[in-house]
Amino acid sequence: MDALRHLAAHLGLDLAAVCLLTFGIYYPRHRRRDLVPAYLALNIGLFTVVSAFAAVGGRGGTALGLGLFGVLSIVRLRSDAVQHEEVAYYFTTLVLGLLCGLPHLEFGLTAGLTAVLLLVVYAADHPRLLARSRRSLVTLDTVHDDPAALRADLARRLGEPLHWTVMEVDFVRDLTVVDVRYREPLPQQDTSGTRSTAEPARRSTPAWETV
Repeated sequence: MDALRHLAAHLGLDLAAVCLLTFGIYYPRHRRRDLVPAYLALNIGLFTVVSAFAAVGGRGGTALGLGLFGVLSIVRLRSDAVQHEEVAYYFTTLVLGLLCGLPHLEFGLTAGLTAVLLLVVYAADHPRLLARSRRSLVTLDTVHDDPAALRADLARRLGEPLHWTVMEVDFVRDLTVVDVRYREPLPQQDTSGTRSTAEPARRSTPAWETV
């Protein structure tokens, strides 16, 4: 009976943690509904399997190995449709399921480690952290031989370039593809003191895609 209550407490903690992570942190910031069931199912599935293996595998060594295998298998999630911050949420849901699923950890220790995980994710993905930093894949309608000229062109179109890599140069079509990290400029103020929505520099750019 004590073991059942202990398992129920860990399950309740896991459900509270993954729901807070998914509905309180991830979805309000990224608005991808398709990943919500993936996070929940992955977390609860790992919790269930780890708890079951721990019950039949002694002190949880088998469960720990299985959980680590699940964490390492995250490399299979590499896809253009999944951003790096979303992979971080995948990793956190895996760790929460593993941590809460080990029944021989004290509840207080499990709750403390769970809180640390949620606080780190909340802070690391906060919208105000490096809020003006951006990454874009830019296609320019010119080829620059001088790096200073390329930097000036990127600064005029996007903002202050922090780092860039030339991905492709096409001398036939006179195109340059650049992967650039930049700092977005502050919103301009009009004469009335309100923010201006005009962005003449950006309107003059050719097609570019944020990734």
